[in-house]
Formats: sequence, C-alpha cells, structure tokens
Amino acid sequence: MSQYLPVITLMVLAMLFGALSFVGSRLLAPRRPSAAKEAPYECGILPSREPPDRFPVSFYVVAMLFIMFDIEIIFLYPYAVDYKYLGVSAFWTMFSFSVIFFAAFVYVVARGALDWGPLRRERPVPQGVSLERTTTSTIRRVGLEGRGTGEAA
Repeated sequence: MSQYLPVITLMVLAMLFGALSFVGSRLLAPRRPSAAKEAPYECGILPSREPPDRFPVSFYVVAMLFIMFDIEIIFLYPYAVDYKYLGVSAFWTMFSFSVIFFAAFVYVVARGALDWGPLRRERPVPQGVSLERTTTSTIRRVGLEGRGTGEAA
C-alpha cells in the first residue's frame, strides 16, 4: 500500500486545489454583471445576428466520428507495436474491430453525416421539354464559326 501513497496524495491534493479554487473564486470575485459581459465573445466583432439555439445534429455526428477514429487509433497502437507476440487471435480481433468500425463509418456517411452544404433538390422538368434530349442534341458548340475550316459544329 505504501507504493500507492504518492499517487493517492497527489490525487487528494489535485481535488483539494480544484475545490478551493471554485470556492475562492465564488467568495472573492467581484460580481458586476453587464450586458457586455453577458454577451457571447466574438473576438471583438459585434455579432450581426443572434446565435442559434442549438447546434445541428450533424455537428455532433461528425464529432462522434472523430472520437471513433481516435479510439480506433488507440486500439491499433498496441497491436502494431507487438503484433508478433500477440499472435493470430489478436489479428482476428483487430480485424473484426476494424470491420465493425468501417461498417459504422459507412452507415453514418450513407445517412448523410458529412453533407454540410445546402440541400440539393431535384428540379421538375419544365413543360414542353423532351426527356429524350442528349448532350449532342442540346449543346450548341460555340467558337468554331469563322476559323477557316468552313464547317460549324
């Protein structure tokens, strides 16, 4: 138990310092609220509009993807360092973990987690436009007239 005494002492001191910092700031800090202090900090730029009430859900999904990549890297390090000692069972464990991770990644991307731009909506075909149009029948080639070949495309 004596070997853990320095660690336990450091943990107690860290918690004591944090608690005393919070209590001390509550007791000693002046409280003079103002509209400027209550406004969100925008690097000195006055906000031109009110901030949204909530972040879009896709923001959180991208944050979770970032965390998933970090977790995968953390789990791959021990295997990459000592793969010869860990053997075939560790290989299949890491392989199954990677397959599950990749399947989850494909799922969230297919659900539109990385679609941040404006939504693309299909435009209806205007009245009188033939659906059998092709690029050769509808695109007029510009710039070939008068080039000396005698033919215009």
